[in-house]
Amino acid sequence: MQKDIGSPTSTPRLRHRRRSNEIPQEINKSNGDHLLINDQNKYKSMWIRTLSSFWMLGSFVFALYMGHLYIWAMVVVIQIFMASELFNLLRRAHENKRLPGFRLLNWHFFFTAMLFVYGRIISQRLVNTVTSDNIFYRLVGGFVKYHMAICYFLYIAGFVWFILTLKKKMYKYQFGQYAWTHMILFVVFAQSAFTVANIFEGIFWFLLPASLIAVNDVAAYFFGFFFGKTPLIKLSPKKTWEGFIGASVATMISAFVLANIMGQFQWLTCPRKDLSTGWLDCNPGPLYKPEPYPLPEWLPHWVSDCMEIYIFMMI
Repeated sequence: MQKDIGSPTSTPRLRHRRRSNEIPQEINKSNGDHLLINDQNKYKSMWIRTLSSFWMLGSFVFALYMGHLYIWAMVVVIQIFMASELFNLLRRAHENKRLPGFRLLNWHFFFTAMLFVYGRIISQRLVNTVTSDNIFYRLVGGFVKYHMAICYFLYIAGFVWFILTLKKKMYKYQFGQYAWTHMILFVVFAQSAFTVANIFEGIFWFLLPASLIAVNDVAAYFFGFFFGKTPLIKLSPKKTWEGFIGASVATMISAFVLANIMGQFQWLTCPRKDLSTGWLDCNPGPLYKPEPYPLPEWLPHWVSDCMEIYIFMMI
């Protein structure tokens, strides 16, 4: 069978795989329409954000005023909501119907990890809070003495519970959820353990980082609101380079200003050695005393003679 001379020769089609950093042309053109500076309803959105921010700020200030225990309780509540969202992230309703009580096992590991992490932090403060002539003192002393044994028993009980609930044709799903649960516990409690420890060493070490995060978020929003014209990432179309740069500069300046202001209040700098809620009175350490910072030599002499800068040397 002869091949037609006049028929066009077939060429293989070349498939080009789009790279992850390549943005389609039509999306790149329309990306500017999603910026806050071009949003027609941006003032309505700003009003809603402002009201919700004041509500959250009021709750946060109330927790700060009430003291260390209330801030710790706020962190625990946030952790519970975080864990709930993460537990539902890979949840499958069909498989869970066939495994009654499997969700309860996740929360068993969660509260066991909470007892392990926070028990080590507050065990000594419990002893300092309860007097020796109190009946509750013996219970507190027993908890402190057998804290590790209690946590170990609870974890082993949860592991045995997991083994007893294994079902055929569902091993992959169950072991995947078991590993996912432990990853969630690591993500949630690894950072919170240091956060709660810093709270009892002084609210200053919790309030300053939290304030800088809020300043960065607010500054990025307003710089992008009024000046944002260059898209930053395609994952969030409203993020702009102007907002990112403006927020970075505002955060660095705020770090020096807020540290000098917060360091003057004993309620923020004094450590809490017990679990009481009374007012604190202590002598601030040398870390909270601002030290003079020499100005650069290239500045005019009249500037260095008229201005002195005092900053906290957080080292």
